[in-house]
Amino acid sequence: SSWYFNRYMDAQNQKEWVGPAALKYWKNVDFYMGGSEHATGHLLYSRFWQKVLFDLGHVDHKEYANKLVNQGMILGNSAFVYRKKGTHTYVSKGLVGDAVVEPIHVDISMVNAQDELDLDAVKQWQQDFQQAEFILENKKYIVGREVEKMSKSKYNVVNPDEICDTYGADTLRMYEMFLGPIEQDKPWNTAGISGVHNFLKKFWRLFYHQNNWSVTDTPPQAESLKILHQTIKKVTEDLDRLSFNTCVSTFMICINELTALQCSNKSILEPLLVLLSPFAPHFCEELWERLGHTQTIAFAPYPVYDASKIIEKTKEYPVSFNGKMRFTLHLSLDLGVEEIKEIVMKEPRTSDQLKGAAPKKIIVVPGKIINIVV
Repeated sequence: SSWYFNRYMDAQNQKEWVGPAALKYWKNVDFYMGGSEHATGHLLYSRFWQKVLFDLGHVDHKEYANKLVNQGMILGNSAFVYRKKGTHTYVSKGLVGDAVVEPIHVDISMVNAQDELDLDAVKQWQQDFQQAEFILENKKYIVGREVEKMSKSKYNVVNPDEICDTYGADTLRMYEMFLGPIEQDKPWNTAGISGVHNFLKKFWRLFYHQNNWSVTDTPPQAESLKILHQTIKKVTEDLDRLSFNTCVSTFMICINELTALQCSNKSILEPLLVLLSPFAPHFCEELWERLGHTQTIAFAPYPVYDASKIIEKTKEYPVSFNGKMRFTLHLSLDLGVEEIKEIVMKEPRTSDQLKGAAPKKIIVVPGKIINIVV
């Protein structure tokens, strides 16, 4: 297992562990991802044997991989009851005070969102609790909480099958990415998953309006194109950095903006589906087929960022009088200073502000401000 990555290059070779031609073609691993605990249990030995093979002249690279990333763990939110030492009395968290207590794990499935323990369930769960006395606060037993590694012994494991049954596999997949940077440990919080689920539903509504297919072949608005290409640029850059959580945030912003524009243009939604497909493959595959494609979205060309689509062509200028902004004016960024002055002076709202007075000075900073000194 310490050199399997070399064997993979030439797995059918019956004469050698790996042939020179395969080694020259495949070289070493481009990218390896594994948990930090995996590093001491396996990768340490892989590095050692790779260096031995290199020193003996059997491989051309000292390192088995060009890049290694250790992903963080999804942590559980454990629940505790507090037993008075030497008794069968359990004290609610807020009443512990100076009492000497032992924290004992209980199954998180028996605790609600307000940290209230289901006493009937816990008494049926384990025999130790059947004859126990529970000291309540406001007629409720409140558990303690602590973020720990997920473990069956801590009764804090979240069953992904249940999440998939409720929200779907793509929601679970995206929510795990959304929790935080890939290399950090992240506490699981089921309450936050609805935000990602709502995002996918909002995306779906760009394709269907009141359950009717609404995608059109009409040319898109310039603003929609700008949003699309800003999203392509940001997501592509963040993917290269493995910053999946910021990718999900970018998608959410994009869909909110396209929803506000009531965008239903195929030329916008189609590349957006391809961009989202690594994050929500089942969801995107379904809509891809409904767009009329017979081949899987996995073979669709990845969208390419076009810088020309996000270049601002107009500017909303704030027009000020003696430094106080009175109104705004949309003007082309191609206009020169004198052209801007001429348009501003012909604007009826300028006349309303001047009230017959002649301006002493007109200050124009192209692409930024217009200030009329009276």
